[in-house]
Amino acid sequence: MTNSSSSNGISRKDYIFSITIIGLFFFIFGFVTWLNGILIPFLRTACELNDFEAYFVTFAFYISYFVMALPASAVLKKTGFKNGMSIGLWIMAAGALIFIPAAFTRIFGLFLTGLFVEGIGLTLLQTASNPYITVIGPRESAAKRISIMGIANKFAGAIAPIILASIILKDSHILDERLANASDAITRAGILDEMAERVIMPYIVMAAILVLLGLLLRFVHLPEVDTDAEDEAVGEANVRKTSIWNFPHLFLGVVALFFYVGVEVIAGDSIIRYGQSLKIPMDSAKYYTSLTMLSMILGYMMGIIFIPKYLKQVNALRICTILGLIFSFGAILTPAHIAFTMPFIDLVTFKPLELILPVTVLCVALLGFANALVWPAMWPLALNSLGKFTKTGSALLIMAIVGGALLPLLYGKLAIIFSTQTAYWICVPCYLVIMYYAFLGHKVGLKNES
Repeated sequence: MTNSSSSNGISRKDYIFSITIIGLFFFIFGFVTWLNGILIPFLRTACELNDFEAYFVTFAFYISYFVMALPASAVLKKTGFKNGMSIGLWIMAAGALIFIPAAFTRIFGLFLTGLFVEGIGLTLLQTASNPYITVIGPRESAAKRISIMGIANKFAGAIAPIILASIILKDSHILDERLANASDAITRAGILDEMAERVIMPYIVMAAILVLLGLLLRFVHLPEVDTDAEDEAVGEANVRKTSIWNFPHLFLGVVALFFYVGVEVIAGDSIIRYGQSLKIPMDSAKYYTSLTMLSMILGYMMGIIFIPKYLKQVNALRICTILGLIFSFGAILTPAHIAFTMPFIDLVTFKPLELILPVTVLCVALLGFANALVWPAMWPLALNSLGKFTKTGSALLIMAIVGGALLPLLYGKLAIIFSTQTAYWICVPCYLVIMYYAFLGHKVGLKNES
């Protein structure tokens, strides 16, 4: 086949197939990642934690990105993209299996270990797939391709907490009553043991699926993309750069991405617990992460429609930062008692529902819409003109995901000191940093950049 659909000379058939496979992996990313939104309130009860301790769920998961990003880059240089992705899937499966002894013993540290190992596997997958989807086609449409991946990711994120909640939080109101009426510590411990063991079967199924996908990947054709060759296509002003330190726009992108991931995780993983703190029944609150994911999907769809034909990806990034500030102030300043009921459909059973939705919670969910195009737009901007340094630059950007470990933990601490609503003030400086990168930071150190 002679027609090429990308700057790497890949045939259209290989291009479409590769996009499909990577889309499957982005679905996996979303499914595993956004389970944390339901794990936080679940483990808070099962392991008898406070709000600050519960957010170590996100810390354990996202700190693995910081620890493993550069080693993951080294692994990919030896194994290539496809083999590295298989290894990542198998590591994730091992992390899922750690949930079995964690559930039987109800030891929070074991749950955190399982999450950390899952994060290691995801780091390897992300370090491979993000630059792959960025450079497999024209740079000016990279945000559009990543938006397509984002739909797969966030759709998985929308259904994952619903599926897990339907298993581990089934009849949660009855469980709460039993805990409240427990007459002694032994009875209470027995109820909590029964609750913790509910995660065993879902994580066994997850591990089996990940193992099978890793095996399947070994037998499919996924063309390698030579990111090292990209240095031939960069502008003359950047050809003479010989070190990753010669690209300040990359490091500013790492800082901005740190704050972005932090605020994205806060919006997705704190919202269920936030609803609980406002005395919203779990029958409604368990769908709140799904609302955040659906609002992100809406943002991604708009990105696919408008980028790059009607809207440059850098302008999309600028709009997102402004919306992020608007919705943050809405979440912080809207009185918690202002609420309404909203028709909703369970994305797993397709059962019609009536959700109790405070306006402040809706503003947190709408942060998903504001966040949608930040990741897709920032990656191509940060990787712009890196050429042979693309893989290393990608690893540094992956390390920035540590923002998802640290900033939600800070949110949890602020929630204890002040309130779960006041703690959302942490989002404001995050969006201001991202705004600086959108308007100025992405151009620092680059010449002949439009």
